[in-house]
Amino acid sequence: MAERFVGGCLCGQIRFTAIGVPHNPHTCSCKMCQRHSGALTLAWVEFARDEVSWDGEGGMPKIWRSSQYSSRAFCPNCGSTLGEIDDAPVIALALGVFDSNSRQSLQPISHSYSINTST
Repeated sequence: MAERFVGGCLCGQIRFTAIGVPHNPHTCSCKMCQRHSGALTLAWVEFARDEVSWDGEGGMPKIWRSSQYSSRAFCPNCGSTLGEIDDAPVIALALGVFDSNSRQSLQPISHSYSINTST
């Protein structure tokens, strides 16, 4: 059964609603996720693009092209990390931006990349 998830940025300008089944809840410690979040590890959950609507007064987040297949999403007002919008029909949202981020269906079940300890 489809669930309803809501969340948004720190200032509240960018809000989203995701209706569906969350996919691939995971953590990642790659250098790109570290730089995007400012943390050593970032927790993500994915939804199909058509399951996510940007419904705050700020509309869609600002995006920055970060790779050949994806763009990072953030609030242009407060700078909050919101997620990643892939060229494939997937939007990965950072768990920290959900209003209720401790729901069982959002809990990470895998880890993508280890922390790079080389300099």
